Amino acid sequence: MSSPTPSPHAMSASVPVVLLACGFGEQGALAGYGALGVARTLGRLGVPVYLVSDRGVLPIAFSRYWKDTFTWDLSAPVDQSLRFLLDLGRRVGSLPILLPTTDRTAVFVAEHAGVLGEGFTFPRVSPTLVRSLTNKWQMFFVAKANGIPAPETMLLRSKDDVVRFLDGARFPIMLKSADPLLFQGATKEIINSARDLIEKYDRAADAGSPSFILQEYIPGNDHTVWMCNAYFDRESECLATFTGRKIRQWPPHAGIATLAVSQANEAVEAATRHFMQAVGYRGLVEVEYRYDARDGLYKVLDVNPRVSGAFRLSATTNGMDVVRVCYLDQTGQAVPSLAPSNGRKWMVEEDVFSAFRYAREGKLTFGQWLGSLRGVEETHWFAPDDPLPMLVWFWKTLCAAARHLPMILRRLGQPTDPAERPGNAAGSGPSHHGAPPGWRGEVNGHPATPLGPGDHEVTGAVAALCRPGHAGDRPRP
Repeated sequence: MSSPTPSPHAMSASVPVVLLACGFGEQGALAGYGALGVARTLGRLGVPVYLVSDRGVLPIAFSRYWKDTFTWDLSAPVDQSLRFLLDLGRRVGSLPILLPTTDRTAVFVAEHAGVLGEGFTFPRVSPTLVRSLTNKWQMFFVAKANGIPAPETMLLRSKDDVVRFLDGARFPIMLKSADPLLFQGATKEIINSARDLIEKYDRAADAGSPSFILQEYIPGNDHTVWMCNAYFDRESECLATFTGRKIRQWPPHAGIATLAVSQANEAVEAATRHFMQAVGYRGLVEVEYRYDARDGLYKVLDVNPRVSGAFRLSATTNGMDVVRVCYLDQTGQAVPSLAPSNGRKWMVEEDVFSAFRYAREGKLTFGQWLGSLRGVEETHWFAPDDPLPMLVWFWKTLCAAARHLPMILRRLGQPTDPAERPGNAAGSGPSHHGAPPGWRGEVNGHPATPLGPGDHEVTGAVAALCRPGHAGDRPRP
């Protein structure tokens, strides 16, 4: 039988929680951004929450709900990182719960669970399993082996693999980093031509050893992408599943959800339960699927074995979410009945950049954008009881835009038709030679190269807004 709804006065909130939000220190404000949602959802219940993040001015670090914040660079020697965390655990006291919010920290916790378990409580997951789920190439095989449909995928080991693929290739195609833990950072974009693919691969090869997969492009708009946030206990029993679908993404067509709606989907929930229980997963996870209208299947795109940045999309009618379920289970408390609030909308403020870009593609009007915001119950950066993260995010946005103002003005002054630009023949792709430092190259309107530190979500946005919209900005079936 279900227990009563826990509240700040009915549940024990004495066990602290430590959030690991460390990346490589150059992924911008969105690195580990799910940590902010954890600070608020647990902090409002009176749980002491602590943050360990990269150095720098990160909006997530300014929440009033942090009991304390710390910075650490996970590229330090492993023994130093472990010593730092164990010292922190003793300082916090009460055997705190340790939650990773990035792929890198999820792998780190799994690989060193034996040592970290001396000072923390957390769901134990095989490091081999965590690596196989974060690695896009390995995840494809794990899904197939367990009967989970997935887009057809190919690993690019060399330039020869690119050439072989192009013999009879069909575009568009998805290009992704095979291993998001590599220092070069994550890549996920739509490639529309052989030239685009070769240019992208050559740039990556010049920068180091490229690690890419090619994934079948499933036709459809952002509404066909579904997210499932779930929690599995130490026996791999599913205590909570929440589903929702994306409305818009940043970057457009192939990025994180900037606007999403909570909506029940039994097929997605069942697939997630089957998948995670088949591999013996424990803890928090987010699994993304895309509905393929060609065969009526939901096909897995990504598995994030950690706290999701979008977990607050699915709060229940009694205030529960997967993080609160995790906290109750890890502290030995009963989990109440869960009634998802279907129709609830959640937004990341970067949606304004996404909306401008979709508008330039001719896919969104101002009125449609305003209408889509109807029903938004929670935004990521802003909260009335915790406004400082939003102010810091806004300040960083303005600073990044100001640094790139000359580039923006130059692009605004360029001809609308790409064929009219000097040096661009009609039908040719954009040239990246002589681009300003920090400028994100684009391939048919989709991001192609990483940005400099701290500018990921801002510079790409303001640059994209200034690029004239044309047919090449969207996937061509």
